[in-house]
Amino acid sequence: MKFSDGMNETDIDLSWLPADLERPFKVQAFLNSIPYDPSYECRSPMFVHRERKAHCFEGALFAAACLRRMGYQPLLVDLRAYNDDDHVIAVFREKGRWGSIAKSNFTTLRFREPVYRSIRELAMSYFDLYFNTAGQKTLRSYSAPMDLSRFDDRSWMTTEDDLEYIGDALDRSRHYPLLTDEMVNELNMVEDDLLKAGLLGSDPKGLFEPK
Repeated sequence: MKFSDGMNETDIDLSWLPADLERPFKVQAFLNSIPYDPSYECRSPMFVHRERKAHCFEGALFAAACLRRMGYQPLLVDLRAYNDDDHVIAVFREKGRWGSIAKSNFTTLRFREPVYRSIRELAMSYFDLYFNTAGQKTLRSYSAPMDLSRFDDRSWMTTEDDLEYIGDALDRSRHYPLLTDEMVNELNMVEDDLLKAGLLGSDPKGLFEPK
């Protein structure tokens, strides 16, 4: 989804972002290459670039800033989970289809090619691969995309301040359920091999402890 209101990358300074991150998958490769940050603070994309570390939400913010430089709107979607951490993804649209970039402690919750017809379809692509360390499938709902340009007056891309307020706004946004109660009651546990694959290279300090 390119800008449609006359805005372009020259309207705001993004020159501090690496020039070689000019395609969505290259941004994903960068996020995969840096350590997962288990801290609870939420820092800006400039911080991620400087310190070379990020957790899920920081990674999504960084990806949204990179997408903005490419000419996309900086959009986030929240994937809400039960007995697990929520997951935040940066989404983009090409030729009418949605894809996503994400930083995750799980190998299975990262990049999605822009082949999905709707945000719901994109969210469902994560479902069978979204599980906690106990092997429970935990994804329950997704949010409408939130445009981060609404926070430009607070310099969300470069500030040294904590960005928890963005997370709060995303949490308050409308969410759409993916499953009925009957579906939830009939869910199977994740196979052991898939669970091991999902946790490959994870940082134990950043893993949610299910009840």
